[in-house]
Amino acid sequence: METELHNRTWQPSPSTAFVVAKPKIREIFAAPFRDRVVHHLLYNQLSPVWERQFIHDSYACRLGKGTHAASIVRLPRFLRQATRNGRRRAFCLQADIQSFFTSIDHAILYGLIARQVRHPDIQWLARTIIFHDAAADHRKQGDLRLFDSVPQEKSLLHAPKGKGLPIGNITSQFFANVYLNELDQFVKHTLKARYYIRYVDDFVLLHEEAAILNRWRQQIAEFLYEHLALTLHPHKQRIFPVTQGIDFLGYVVFLDHIASRQRVVRALKNKLWAFNRRIRSLDIDHPTVLWTPELCQEFRHIFAAVNSYYGLFTHANTFRLRRHIYEEHFGVLQAYLEPADKRYSRFLWKDG
Repeated sequence: METELHNRTWQPSPSTAFVVAKPKIREIFAAPFRDRVVHHLLYNQLSPVWERQFIHDSYACRLGKGTHAASIVRLPRFLRQATRNGRRRAFCLQADIQSFFTSIDHAILYGLIARQVRHPDIQWLARTIIFHDAAADHRKQGDLRLFDSVPQEKSLLHAPKGKGLPIGNITSQFFANVYLNELDQFVKHTLKARYYIRYVDDFVLLHEEAAILNRWRQQIAEFLYEHLALTLHPHKQRIFPVTQGIDFLGYVVFLDHIASRQRVVRALKNKLWAFNRRIRSLDIDHPTVLWTPELCQEFRHIFAAVNSYYGLFTHANTFRLRRHIYEEHFGVLQAYLEPADKRYSRFLWKDG
């Protein structure tokens, strides 16, 4: 592979394509290990260049960032500042980009890379990866019927020629940040917006005047269309008072508290209901019931799921919710799991 890269004869291999159904249906293209090594090589060359340019409040796929830093740390701080600790009104513009990954224009993306990195070998490698048509060079895996469930506008297999990046590669995540860094710079330096947070293609802006946010929305829509060939999602953009709470990255952020999104709470309750229904049908306390490897795996799975959800809940003001779910929805699990502390922050296996 080193010789291929040196001679510029390296070409991407076919990806493995499959569909995941949770938390929402998505089409994934997984590059083979050999290609992932090359992806990391390119990422390691490009990342330092752009990290110096990325704004502080771009939170996706960056070291020290992430959903927690965006929604639990930064957004509440912005809310307090924008409202002067609740002493004045403020509004939120929340929006995302329609079919973002399948709409990224290869030529525009490569132009952004080539403008900053002049080394011919790096330009060649970036061009080879960006313009590789993963949709025409892949092997399907898993339940093939699920491919028909992916909305066409979200499917790389239906993307227009010269558009779209495969979800699943580190280069795609990085290229997405490079692409929308143009939007970030526009918002911060042209619009001069003070309170702006972006995570992939979801973003929020705060201001004390709704009219200014509405003007910014129009200017952002024009910028995206003219410079990046992107459009705002027509049904996922709104301006509203921050007193309603900002539903962002799994949490609903208010000025004085943070709540967990109801959809997340329902998902855990549904998991617990399904698990209890399954276990009760087995009558596992009966001496003739065998603890098979499959049954043990089910317990390990629900144990991991419960602690994962409770880990999310502990970042919000949810003590009563955590206690309520344990007391009212754990069911037979109460015989096997116990709270690790009085805060119901996580659970441990009971002794014996």
